[in-house]
Amino acid sequence: MNAEDFPTPDVEVESTDPETLKRRIDDGEDVTLLDARMQSDYEEWRIDGESVESVNVPYFEFLEDEIDDDVLEQIPADRDVTVLCAKGGASEYVAGTLAERGYDVDHLEDGMNGWASIYEAVEVTDYDGAGTLLQYQRPSSGCLGYLLYDDGEAAIIDPLRAFTDRYLEDADDLGVDIEYALDTHIHADHISGVRDLDEEGVEGVIPAAAVDRGVTYADELTTAEDGDVFEVGDATIEAVYTPGHTTGMTSYLVDDSLLATGDGLFIESVARPDLEEGDDGAPDAARMLYGSLQDRVLSLPDDTLVGGAHFSDAAVPADDGTYTAPIGDLVAEMDALTMDEDEFVDLILSDMPPRPANYEDIIATNLGQNAVDDEEAFTLELGPNNCAASQESLAGD
Repeated sequence: MNAEDFPTPDVEVESTDPETLKRRIDDGEDVTLLDARMQSDYEEWRIDGESVESVNVPYFEFLEDEIDDDVLEQIPADRDVTVLCAKGGASEYVAGTLAERGYDVDHLEDGMNGWASIYEAVEVTDYDGAGTLLQYQRPSSGCLGYLLYDDGEAAIIDPLRAFTDRYLEDADDLGVDIEYALDTHIHADHISGVRDLDEEGVEGVIPAAAVDRGVTYADELTTAEDGDVFEVGDATIEAVYTPGHTTGMTSYLVDDSLLATGDGLFIESVARPDLEEGDDGAPDAARMLYGSLQDRVLSLPDDTLVGGAHFSDAAVPADDGTYTAPIGDLVAEMDALTMDEDEFVDLILSDMPPRPANYEDIIATNLGQNAVDDEEAFTLELGPNNCAASQESLAGD
């Protein structure tokens, strides 16, 4: 059923907005969620947190006038419950039926779509290069991006198409012009915003090494070769070729202080190597990744910050709230970074999570081979990113 197909509850139901729910979870409040989506959707992707208790009872269990007692017994009656669904229609209906039975409930505005619309900007306070560096965080999928600004100019790394307007508004609020929008690689979990920003007058940049994957719009953008430097005020952004996750993966060294590693290295894991060439090509890609990490990333000074394009539930943020960490700390905490090549390859091939939902369609869209409107693009990227090699943290092992 579509959201508009559900009848309006007879009892007035309060709603909570996604930002308020996120703030409660961040503050460590006890939160009880009733997720009314189908079990398969719930198991693939849901709202988690240390203080979150989540119960899954699909909405269709509430469509009968007489709801089974075993259904109601799953729902806590001694605390406030927030009901959620995909878009907000089913959750309002379910919350209404429960309110009629005396439960203390509200429902999440716009459901998981609303949750996916949360996008936060946090300053990387340990960044000591020229200008100011912000990390954009999308908690629903773990996507990360970076905005560097200095002396009236700015650049954004790994922008999301869904937030194109947000970047432009933020730049306007900061009194800066976005000069560059740079992608680290052809993403498999979200639709890139580089081309949309380019259409708004920003210089779009993609790795030159990614073009051979079938990029259809390469002539319309700037291509970054290894060693190319982009200037933002007094700061520099240097392209550092780091293949492995993909053949075109290119990191960006932000004023010798932070390496935006894309999906090559995260603060809790390393990249999965199977999204470009599949299982057959994964071993060779893993060896390529090993070489990139050892020769191009770990050779940087220990105090160089690493900032990936994603974080998982296993990641622990730094004191400033960003998902960044010094290279030296990652080497000390992640055994994978000190293994020999064969051990490394065996490890990252041993526990890869399911591939990102719709990843083939997302890759085709990011290559320019598949055209989708904004609504379809947003829907394609809903869910977890699953770009790391392990479902658990490799840090602290």
